Amino acid sequence: MRLPQPRRREVGEPVIPLINIVFLLLIFFMLAGTFTTPEPFAVDPPEARSGDAAEDDEGVVLLGADGALAFEGEELADLDALERAVERRLDGEPGLQLRLKADGDAASHRLLDVMDRLRDAGAERLLLLTAEAPD
Repeated sequence: MRLPQPRRREVGEPVIPLINIVFLLLIFFMLAGTFTTPEPFAVDPPEARSGDAAEDDEGVVLLGADGALAFEGEELADLDALERAVERRLDGEPGLQLRLKADGDAASHRLLDVMDRLRDAGAERLLLLTAEAPD
């Protein structure tokens, strides 16, 4: 009497589900990493020893070392364009707290001009963002 031979399994068979999971995780992390939008230009804020972390990118005004301006990820040509953009944004959400992220090498008179324009646009609450100083 001849017994049936046990069926041979392919060596790579149990590895296929693992490869599928790895590729799905890879795709997930690639997509999750693109949800944040990059800033229009690099800003290196001054350091501070105290403060709270910023939550999101809404209402952020950027001031570069060369005086370049951006509001909520959109680069602007001058202070008049900044004032108009902030006015439009505050019309839709009057109590919005604006955050000013200025480069540490930006001219102080330019920073004061930006703050004056934000006040003229109707901003009542303004935070100056800084980087955490190393201990």
